[in-house]
This record gives sequence, structure tokens and C-alpha cells, in this order.
Amino acid sequence: MTKLSNFFTLEELTKSQYATRKGISNLPTGIYMQNLVATAAKMDEVRKLLGKPIYVSSGYRNPAVNDAVGGSPTSSHMTGQAIDFTCPEFGTVQEVFDAIRKSPLRYDQVLNEYDQWCHLGFGDRLRHEQWIYKRVNGDVVKTRV
Repeated sequence: MTKLSNFFTLEELTKSQYATRKGISNLPTGIYMQNLVATAAKMDEVRKLLGKPIYVSSGYRNPAVNDAVGGSPTSSHMTGQAIDFTCPEFGTVQEVFDAIRKSPLRYDQVLNEYDQWCHLGFGDRLRHEQWIYKRVNGDVVKTRV
């Protein structure tokens, strides 16, 4: 295991079932690796805030993986600056979302995506956006908090 920070490893922040099935390398290089290390350090702050283990469902995604999983063409996952995760020992996705948005943490976006996971993006803009995504009658409804 390659530690990127106190709580996170390269392996957990780059794992991809799709990449594994297709034999695609999903390891970042250059600036994307530097971004992922910085993201891991910021996620350490989230881990300390929540006080419980964080379970990463998606971290870095190279463009091929991002496209295959239906990610946004401008996704911060492709630059190593976003993490999708849950923290069930802390609480529900909504409770995690609320704890982050009410905290002094600096971030670009925090999203409650369908009450299934939180997306936390860092990036360069640090807009502090807060959104809840839900499906209503098959449509995606986005609500800014």
C-alpha cells in the first residue's frame, strides 16, 4: 500500500472496478498525482471532522474511466481533485453533507448525490457550492443549499 496521507492510500483513491475489468491503468501521473496527494491531505481534514472512517467509492478517474462510468466531461475526478465517499459510522449521507457544509473546511463543491454518497471537490476555485441531487420521476433534480 502506498500512503498518500495519514488516512488514505493511492490504491483506495484510484480503485476502479471498470478499469480492473478492462485492464486499464487508472494511476495518475504528473500534476494529477500532485493533486491527488493534496486531495488526500484535505480528506484527512474531513476524516478528523467526522471522527470515523471514510469509505471511498470513487477518487481519481482517468478520462477513459470517467467517460465509461458516465462522469461529467469536466469532472474534478479526472484531475485528482474530487472524492465520492460515505461515512456510515458518522451518519447518513445527509448528515455527512451537513457536517461538511457547516464546517470551516475549504472546498469547491460538496454534493449529496441521491442520498447514496457525498461528492467533495477541491479544485482551484473553492466556490463553496452545496448541492443536493435527487431523482424525481426519473429526472435528476438539483437543489442548491
